[in-house]
Amino acid sequence: MNAQSLENVLAGLPIPHFRYFDTIGSTNDEALRWVAEGAEDGCLVVADQQTQGRGRFQRRWVTRPGCALAFSLILHPIKEEMNHIGFFSPLGALAISQALEDALGLAPQIKWPNDVLLDRQKAAGILVEAAWLGEVLQGVVIGIGVNIAPEAVPPADELLFPATSVEEAAKRTVDRETLLRSILQALFAWRSQISSESFHQAWEQRLAFQNEWVRIEEAGGEPITGQVVGIDTQGSLIIKNATGKTVAVAVGDVHLRLME
Repeated sequence: MNAQSLENVLAGLPIPHFRYFDTIGSTNDEALRWVAEGAEDGCLVVADQQTQGRGRFQRRWVTRPGCALAFSLILHPIKEEMNHIGFFSPLGALAISQALEDALGLAPQIKWPNDVLLDRQKAAGILVEAAWLGEVLQGVVIGIGVNIAPEAVPPADELLFPATSVEEAAKRTVDRETLLRSILQALFAWRSQISSESFHQAWEQRLAFQNEWVRIEEAGGEPITGQVVGIDTQGSLIIKNATGKTVAVAVGDVHLRLME
């Protein structure tokens, strides 16, 4: 992967400019700096290696050279999207899932709200960050990390949730740049439908652990246990607890894992 090959791979996509780095601290940090400089909608940051990548709740996301995808896409939400800013995170997960289905015939699932699972193990994650100037939204950055080769997966003792790679699931080698293009194509396509029923249905159809009992841990609160029912129109996870009561868990406040 290099700047020249990326230029060829990204040709024809609505990406006005991109920045490529062999090594970077965080593609999201670079993208946020670029937003402050006036980056246009669709600008992209790609890195072969990330040394200070992060996921939700400031968890560390390791990107080793040559074996993963690490990129951040800058978007400027239009008026119709402003009421669905919370859906930009599952937008990334849906795009990854669509690309893995179409390009490799895999059956990914989305662990609410936005982790992509293959064989019930995490293969990709998304971190969405917004840049504000006072009360004015300057832009949204969708950071995406995908484990492509087995070498991308950290040791088991460093994981909070079982992880895998795309190549392990596909049982074949995977070209990173080709998959990057497929993900971006799917992301731009689903973006145009972010407020639609079809977007919600596609997200819910891929929801992991449906009808299974799970434990949801909320920072500073007691864990919630229940049976996964689905996702409501606001993007909250709907679960049914032991008493049969349904509970809506808001996007962004919790993480989900299987009960022990």
